[in-house]
Amino acid sequence: MILDIVNIVPAAVTINDIHVDYGPVHAIGDLSLEIPQGASVAVIGPNGSGKSTLLKVIAGILEPNSGSLDTHGATTAIVLQSTDVDPAVPISVRDVVAMARYPSVGLLGRFRAEDRAAVQSALDRLDIADLADRQIHHLSGGQRQRAFVAQGLAQQAPILLLDEPLTGLDVRSRSVISDVLVSEHGLGRTVITTTHNFEDAAQCDLVLLLATRFVAFGAPDNVFTEDHLRTAFGGRFVRAGNTLVIDDPHHDHHH
Repeated sequence: MILDIVNIVPAAVTINDIHVDYGPVHAIGDLSLEIPQGASVAVIGPNGSGKSTLLKVIAGILEPNSGSLDTHGATTAIVLQSTDVDPAVPISVRDVVAMARYPSVGLLGRFRAEDRAAVQSALDRLDIADLADRQIHHLSGGQRQRAFVAQGLAQQAPILLLDEPLTGLDVRSRSVISDVLVSEHGLGRTVITTTHNFEDAAQCDLVLLLATRFVAFGAPDNVFTEDHLRTAFGGRFVRAGNTLVIDDPHHDHHH
């Protein structure tokens, strides 16, 4: 069923043989695939497998050394795993979320009613409206993550990219963000997240398994096979009875 959807639905992202290197370090190579519009996609693999790099390439932050990537005219919004804000700069939660609207109004442009509504909606949906006037530096880690996810939502881009959005969060923040991502998917957005968590990945329509190169792409059950996982994780993947266990501190879930 999923493969039929991939073949029928127009592509949101088309990747043709991209290669990305950071100097002598090989980040991604030989990667070609199409991500269908409106799909939820988890990108998973060992630490250093190119997951975050791929999101940056899709977002246009990073140019591949070779190959091509096409979002077919659609804009993207990206929520990075770590976003540094200079603690010397006073900036409120509302200001952080409002930055999402700058591409449409300009840095010195006047906010329109729809811009203010987009910001307020994002604050409400991430349950941080009561924190809107607080300084971003004064928030807990989970609250800060919700603010940056709200910034991603406020951009209202057809393609939403999130780099490990649930890692290390408190239960409340994890629940709120998870619900919002499900809602965005339901609204027809293409939602692409990186994760180390197999259970989170299994909730998505499609999974891309990376190990600096393509390993597998498709429905979770078709990707999470012993052969694919051993290819990606190598000796860090062991069998304990009927359970496959990753011997990797970043992966704390069995399959």
